Amino acid sequence: MTTSNEAPAKRQKLQQLIGTHNGTFHCDEALAVFLLHRTNRYRDADLVRTRDSAILDTCNIVVDVGAVYDESKQRFDHHQRGFTEVFGHGFETKLSSAGLVYKHVTEHAVFISELMLSPDDPKVETLWLKLYREFIEAIDAIDNGISQYPNDIKPKYRSRTDLSSRVGALNPAWNEASDSGTVDAQFAKASQLTGDEFLGRLNYYSNAWLPARDILVSSVALSKVNVDPTGKIILLEQFLPWKEHLFELESTPSSGIAPGEAIYVVYPDETGGNWRVQAVPVSSESFESRKALPEQWRGLRDDELSNLSGIPGGIFIHASGFIGGNKTKEGALQLAKTALSM
Repeated sequence: MTTSNEAPAKRQKLQQLIGTHNGTFHCDEALAVFLLHRTNRYRDADLVRTRDSAILDTCNIVVDVGAVYDESKQRFDHHQRGFTEVFGHGFETKLSSAGLVYKHVTEHAVFISELMLSPDDPKVETLWLKLYREFIEAIDAIDNGISQYPNDIKPKYRSRTDLSSRVGALNPAWNEASDSGTVDAQFAKASQLTGDEFLGRLNYYSNAWLPARDILVSSVALSKVNVDPTGKIILLEQFLPWKEHLFELESTPSSGIAPGEAIYVVYPDETGGNWRVQAVPVSSESFESRKALPEQWRGLRDDELSNLSGIPGGIFIHASGFIGGNKTKEGALQLAKTALSM
């Protein structure tokens, strides 16, 4: 890494050079640099941290400095007056250098290379949008000073454990050495930190989140054949995170899953060897159910529940009616079917 205002060493003709600002660093350019190093073009690029425009002009790409946003020139700053670029696809948060690089430079390349997927695999687009929503958008928002909630609401506690805060904490303290070599070394740690977390999220969404989506789609189809032709009951033969996927699929016309159709989801308990029936909430983060389990069952357990419902193997029904349990799959399915008619 070339530091401060020193001119970069003489480079081979084809050697690429990434430029960003020196001094205090933030999460957005730390991640932007990491992402650039995952692309074929900039994988082996050197990095120079400076605010000297003459040196920045020698760079192949510049991020988070220079007051220029021009994709054709590979200049990606967001601090200049009049900058309003957003990611698109329904997102409205103004981009930082992380979002700009993710949108214009890395695009799908990271997913294709890291996951060895074909460029036309629909999973690439799905993961690209998912990682922006779940990981990068917050970095864009924090760097641009955009709050999650109105400023007139007083937080009940402080949080300094988000990624942007942890990157900021890697800057030298006011009474520590802050020479260019020290700060650049800390920037390298920050860039690796952001990259490790990005790749960790990518690994989760590609190897856990996305497979769960595929299983849910097939389970909905099979349930209409084997359980309930109306689609009101979904049977999952294995535990998986289904709630978020269900609402996303309901909002996607091509999925064939009608909005509001599913009422109950039946699935095996993660560890207890029993079965659960869960009422689908009105939204992915709501505590209100589309149709809670019957009021007369709520709060009952074991034999009392079995006797009142007429369904053997009862374990419990939550006091709010959002979930219940039975010792067998057949019992859990019967709870769901009976509840539909009550």
